[in-house]
Amino acid sequence: MAGVLSLFGAEAFLSPWVLGLFGLCIGSFLNVVIHRLPLMMEREWWEEIARFLSDPATQTRALGSAPGLSAAELASTGKSIEGALQAQPALNLSRPRSRCPSCGHMIRWYENIPVLGWLRLKGRCSACGTRISFRYPAIELLTGALFAASAVKFGPVPGALVYCIASALLIAMAFIDLDTQLLPDKLTFPLAGLGLAAAGAGWTGVSLQASAWGLLAGYLSLWSVNWLYRIVRKTEGMGEGDFKLLAGLGALMGWQVLPSIILLSSLVGAVVGVGLMLFRGHDRNVPIPFGPYLVGGGIAAMFFGQTFTRALWSMS
Repeated sequence: MAGVLSLFGAEAFLSPWVLGLFGLCIGSFLNVVIHRLPLMMEREWWEEIARFLSDPATQTRALGSAPGLSAAELASTGKSIEGALQAQPALNLSRPRSRCPSCGHMIRWYENIPVLGWLRLKGRCSACGTRISFRYPAIELLTGALFAASAVKFGPVPGALVYCIASALLIAMAFIDLDTQLLPDKLTFPLAGLGLAAAGAGWTGVSLQASAWGLLAGYLSLWSVNWLYRIVRKTEGMGEGDFKLLAGLGALMGWQVLPSIILLSSLVGAVVGVGLMLFRGHDRNVPIPFGPYLVGGGIAAMFFGQTFTRALWSMS
């Protein structure tokens, strides 16, 4: 990567302005990922359900001879689900083209320009006038800001691109978890792989050993907390996606930064959780996704982690 960057001029390519503009475009794509990836996952799950319902051998092994369950009826249900799925239009990150969910208006290319398209439309669909959420340009601006900040913080080096990619993955994970309480493996695994690869290449200043230990410690730390919580409360305290997210952050920044990430995430989560209960009447029995707080702690650690970690270890 370093050779490619030197060939095209790293200082120009990795300048804050260039990466910031590139980040706006990536933010526009992240809006698609945030909306469609959970739907794609749900379709895959229903496809698996249909296959299991249509498989008598699986039914027998899992359900035995449970009363009221007919293998023929279950198989018929599976076929119905399979047919309903096949009748749906193709869905991936590129198809179908973006359109208004209210009237089906196909979004024109100039309406899809990051931030400017939303401003030009005054936040409304050009066909039916339905309001377009401010979240779309906000995600674009956030992504652009983090890309530009990576250029400022790390300079024209491959590590800046590593943290840009990590920022994009983290933004997508935060909003998907906020919407659906899901943290897809298709995002958490690449974050972990990115951290290990960047450490092995020497792009982030994190040794491969520290990255590997960060991966392991990140996963096991939250897994252990959830294991204890399950023993005491007889229920799950957090999802496995949270373990994988922290493992990815550990792989990216090394095990030394994990206490800072956990502390920052927990503080923000506690403040927001108490605020929701006090001011919005949030039911304490309804789970609040922890992923966005882990992402917030992880992003803070990316830019200020060394300073915060030194202060934290000095107090211990």
